[in-house]
Amino acid sequence: MLTSSKRRAAIAGLATVALAMPTIWTGAIAQTAAPKVREARNQPATVSPLKVESSFTKSGSYLAARHANVERDASAAAVFYRNALRLDPKNNELLDRAFISSLADGNIDEAVKLAEKVLLIDKNNRVARLVVGVKALKQKQYAAAQQNINQSVRGPITDLVAVLLSGWANAGAGDSRAAVASVDRLAGPEWYPLFKDFHTGLILDLANQQKEAGVRYERAYRLDTSALRMNDAYARWLSRNKSPQPGVTAISVYEDFDKKLPRHPLVMDAMSDLRAGKKLSPLVATPQAGAAEALYGIGASLTRRGGEDLALVYLQLALYLQPDHALALLSLADLYETVKKPAMAIKVYERMPANSPLKRNAQINLATNLDSVERSDEAIKILKDLVTGDPRDQESIMALGNVERARKKFSECSDTYAQGVKELQGTEKNAWVFYYFRGICEERSKQWPKAEASMKKALELQPEQPHVLNYLGYSWIDQGVNLDEGMKLIRRAVEQRPDDGYIVDSLGWAYYRVGNFEDAVKHLERAVDLKPEDPTINDHLGDAYWRVGRTLEARFQWAHARDLKPEADELPKIEAKLKDGLPEDTSSAASADKEKKDGKGG
Repeated sequence: MLTSSKRRAAIAGLATVALAMPTIWTGAIAQTAAPKVREARNQPATVSPLKVESSFTKSGSYLAARHANVERDASAAAVFYRNALRLDPKNNELLDRAFISSLADGNIDEAVKLAEKVLLIDKNNRVARLVVGVKALKQKQYAAAQQNINQSVRGPITDLVAVLLSGWANAGAGDSRAAVASVDRLAGPEWYPLFKDFHTGLILDLANQQKEAGVRYERAYRLDTSALRMNDAYARWLSRNKSPQPGVTAISVYEDFDKKLPRHPLVMDAMSDLRAGKKLSPLVATPQAGAAEALYGIGASLTRRGGEDLALVYLQLALYLQPDHALALLSLADLYETVKKPAMAIKVYERMPANSPLKRNAQINLATNLDSVERSDEAIKILKDLVTGDPRDQESIMALGNVERARKKFSECSDTYAQGVKELQGTEKNAWVFYYFRGICEERSKQWPKAEASMKKALELQPEQPHVLNYLGYSWIDQGVNLDEGMKLIRRAVEQRPDDGYIVDSLGWAYYRVGNFEDAVKHLERAVDLKPEDPTINDHLGDAYWRVGRTLEARFQWAHARDLKPEADELPKIEAKLKDGLPEDTSSAASADKEKKDGKGG
């Protein structure tokens, strides 16, 4: 009977980051605009809108820009809105959209020019004020920065951003006392104090007011001992100063954090320097870097809470102030992943500085995104280079194996996961995953005895893991061995994941394989309800319908499975069933079932 590699891959899959002005457009508009969007996306950043689209009408540019906006393609949207604006320079709506799109694209110099035009029309435009203020702060024009930033406030988040940036402008002007006072005066939600203490600590540290800085760092740290930046800033200060708290040292702070989030690259790098006898520099070295830290911190928080539109603006401005801010780069790329824009994430990951401790993480994520846009050879090369550079790097090994497995390089991925197994220390919580994935690749490369042993080891490490239960049980039943035990495993998996269409399908197919077609139909119908667009599940249901005499419904399901684009090697089997149906079932299970129904069974 049918066993689909795509289905198995789906069962095997386990979890291992927006433009403003969202709009709704008809399919006709989308089809009209799409070719122009593709053209704009391929243009170099320095090509002028006129050259990109010299033959387009204003309406064509506008529709293409709106479509790019819907598709969250900031680069194309910015090009088309600016071109439409060139053709209709007095159109305020186009001006505003061109400004926002340029800002979202990270083209801050262009956004500043457009912001200045926006302010001539609307002097109270808060986003334009923020952008112009950030530009002034970067150029060390601190009075102008404060004047514009202070006019960008309205709401808890924008108020906090404005006050922190204004504080950093004060610090840049040499008045750290006024900077701290302005931040201290800000009243608001219960989460304000964390940002306030953190940034006043950074401001005081930069002003070399070490004792006062330590008080603020310690308060921020106590408010959230699990926050990376609070730990990092406090530990860095402790490396240069003695804590008033007995037993609190830079190493102890990092070690406590490492227990919560093991082996973070920034923490490992800092601890290495400390153990080499080095003192650590402050987290920020300039007012511009401090402002970038404020924008990054709030932008990253918004990304995790569904505020992608505003987060995108803050992260782009952070990188404008500090282009090599490694965490801001990761957060921006993560945001693009969240909105399913891997090509844009790739460009951001490629910007990671070579000397950053986070470079390896960026390379792994870069490879994953390259694979998602069908650039798998490049992805595999990057990951192989990482593994060659550090053969014990389990994260890189896992990522390489996952790409190879997704691309059906099953012999290669079984060897890759085996390398990961070899490097296990025995304390890893995810050790079972290496055995599970190795088992999948061994089974798919026709090494069943090895695959069975790997699956059993995975279950030994994680006895009730539903994916492992399902895969091993399904494989046994599909081979006609260990039928009772296989059925038990799949039932245990379904108990844990009753709404997982693939696992429910396994139970239905298990009943089919043992000749219990009535129960097969019941469970396969539910699986189709849960995963209606999966060709294998529809095909399975067609088979079950045929066996219970529902031949018209069987042919409907097979036709649906065919139209859902099954894997190439399964399509001829489906077409044959559509033509001739299924042959008579002569299995021993079916015979026993028939005898029982005829009253001949025990």
